[in-house]
Amino acid sequence: QVQLVESGGGLVQPGGSLRLSCAASGFTFSSYRMRWYRQAPGKERELVAAITGAGTTTYADSVKGRFTISRDNAKNTVDLQMNNLKLEDTAVYYCNVWVRGMDYWGKGTLVTVSS
Repeated sequence: QVQLVESGGGLVQPGGSLRLSCAASGFTFSSYRMRWYRQAPGKERELVAAITGAGTTTYADSVKGRFTISRDNAKNTVDLQMNNLKLEDTAVYYCNVWVRGMDYWGKGTLVTVSS
């Protein structure tokens, strides 16, 4: 019953901004660490950012200072604000949570950074 649905991806020019959102259901959202991953063409999936139920955040070095992860426990959503986007940020972005010993993923949302 765990479900994650990403939204907000699209085409953006270098230096631009996008805000991704993940809507979660099927578990007690506020109790779980939420994560954003991304997978670029021909590359391994990598962890971009994570946030605990209480709001403690971590970031990959490649996005630190440009991306901000946040959550709204009343709405069961986790967002990723992406600023100063670079060509290297082009990827499918996935929402992820580990619940009761299983890893759950959304279907992903595509972010394309291009001039």
